[in-house]
Amino acid sequence: MNNMQNYTDKAVGFLMVYGPKLLLTIVTLVIGLWVIKLFVKALGKTMERSKTDESLQRFLLSLTRIFLKIMLVISVASMIGIQMTSFIAILGAAGLAVGFALQGSLANFAGGVLIILFKPYKIGDFVETAGYKGTVKEIQIFNTIIKTPDNKTVIIPNGALSNASITNYSTENTRRVDMVFGIGYSDDIKKAKEIFEELLKNDKRVLSDPAPMIVVSELGDSSVNFAVRPWCNSADYWDIYFDMHEKVKFEFDKQGVSIPFPQQDVHLYNH
Repeated sequence: MNNMQNYTDKAVGFLMVYGPKLLLTIVTLVIGLWVIKLFVKALGKTMERSKTDESLQRFLLSLTRIFLKIMLVISVASMIGIQMTSFIAILGAAGLAVGFALQGSLANFAGGVLIILFKPYKIGDFVETAGYKGTVKEIQIFNTIIKTPDNKTVIIPNGALSNASITNYSTENTRRVDMVFGIGYSDDIKKAKEIFEELLKNDKRVLSDPAPMIVVSELGDSSVNFAVRPWCNSADYWDIYFDMHEKVKFEFDKQGVSIPFPQQDVHLYNH
């Protein structure tokens, strides 16, 4: 009975000493997280009003959120009696150990910083890198998220991207559409060229400057190949590419121009 009374007295004493600190710590943590949320939200609106680049916005907001939460944890730790000198020493040792363990993540972080600084691409750009093609949806601290044309989400580490070749199809306002069409050796080259010129002239999406290129590019095994290369706004690239193939087929059929396919002549000899 005496032992039970002793435990009760110790528990009451512990609560009297540390209870207010613990309660204050919990309140501080909750209010701190709420304030951080409001601050980050306000910072985001300020960046939007100042028309800061969207990629830079998300990166800085993520970095700010993490930094403020770390500072909040340090403040809360000091409130419950943890010595800051010891705490910082422990954090330093832990940081060193984590640094060795997470070298890849640190490389991804450094890669994210380089991407934000040098801007090889931004949110909304259509890029080809690391074996993937797609639209950049988000640039995070460690990863870049790409949405492919068939609606797949690809997450690529920034460390790999910062050291990889990147083809950005959205950097320039105009692009050249490279197409190849073949006609038979018995068909009229001038007639085929006139068909190409007429189709491009009637397509308002095709730019007149630079002028489209229409040349015989190759005398192939089964066809005379034309290189047809009009210029257009980047947004119209694929529409023109697909439309031209369809229109050329219809027009060739209409005007009697053949589209040959590979074939072989086989000769049989009887001895």
